[in-house]
Amino acid sequence: MATILIIDDEKSIRNTLSDILSYEGYKIEEAADGQEGINLFKKNTYDVVLCDIKMPKIDGMEFLEQAVEINPDVPIIMVSGHGNIDNAVEAVKKGAFDFISKPPDLNRILITIRNALDRTTLVAETKTLRKKVFKTQEMIGESEPIRHIRETIEKVAPTDARVLVTGENGVGKELVARWIHEKSNRASAPLIEVNCAAIPSELIESELFGHEKGSFTSAIKQRIGKFEKANGGTLFLDEVGDMSLSAQAKVLRALQEGKITRVGGEKEINVDVRVIAATNKDLLKEVEDKNFRLDLYHRLSVIIIHVPSLNDRVDDIPILTEHFLENICSDYGIARKEVNKEALKALQKHDWTGNIRELRNVVERLIILSGKTITAEDVNAYVIPNRGK
Repeated sequence: MATILIIDDEKSIRNTLSDILSYEGYKIEEAADGQEGINLFKKNTYDVVLCDIKMPKIDGMEFLEQAVEINPDVPIIMVSGHGNIDNAVEAVKKGAFDFISKPPDLNRILITIRNALDRTTLVAETKTLRKKVFKTQEMIGESEPIRHIRETIEKVAPTDARVLVTGENGVGKELVARWIHEKSNRASAPLIEVNCAAIPSELIESELFGHEKGSFTSAIKQRIGKFEKANGGTLFLDEVGDMSLSAQAKVLRALQEGKITRVGGEKEINVDVRVIAATNKDLLKEVEDKNFRLDLYHRLSVIIIHVPSLNDRVDDIPILTEHFLENICSDYGIARKEVNKEALKALQKHDWTGNIRELRNVVERLIILSGKTITAEDVNAYVIPNRGK
């Protein structure tokens, strides 16, 4: 149920608007002047405000200016018996959602409130999406390995040097690649990701280099590959150790010559791409086993950044846990839960085979299943699924 604050020094107007809007299902609060309105606005959360202009103590325009500074996301609809174009323009310039003249038309008010609520919902959804996007850009931790990675990124990012990111599954290799791209001179261009392990070997070349119509049975139209899409930007080859040898040969040529050829095509296409690769495999061991080309390894590994496992940076577990607690509770719209020292110690003793990804899942599980304070008993019961049964 949306809550609407009505600010007007005329009691009859407040009563009329309150009756109408209450009947429509809105929760109503009232203020008899601008000062009372500001006091309520500071203390409470409102979805929409209806505000008169001519009032004692603080008039509507002053209220509008202060309210926009306090919370610019709340739509404020100005309602005035002294309505003219100049007042309307001034109100909108100062941040009002709309301006309605007295006596207010019932349908006009209801439609305007509905539109204002739609705007509020859109703003909230946009903020949620932005939070989700920007959360992926954070690198949490103060351990020596993480500080070293940050310093390396600062040095490497402004260059076009190719980077090989190594580490176990779930340690955050993709995050390192994103940081390098964000801090590079290519940040305004696209970062294109390819999970080499998720694409069948017979399709990887088409995925990377594109194909021409009719080049194979299912090629019903021309396709632009990831190299072309990343032109001017960064191509992130995740799990590069799982790439087929034939695709490796073409990637090597693309890195050497800056040119690609689509599958089934003859035309050479120039590409300007910075490649960042990542793997959880020992590529030199893969070279020994004839699964990976040594020349490609040397091309990709101009700079090597190794991301340590969570077991090798247990000092970061309390910081990571607090970070996940805050974000997950916020996403769920619940009060932030606390975690006591014994619980943090218990988390630090766990064998994190899934690394950061596993820790986040465990924290989410603890938030859902535990009380207001997460204890060591909760960790022992829920850190491994079904153990608490």
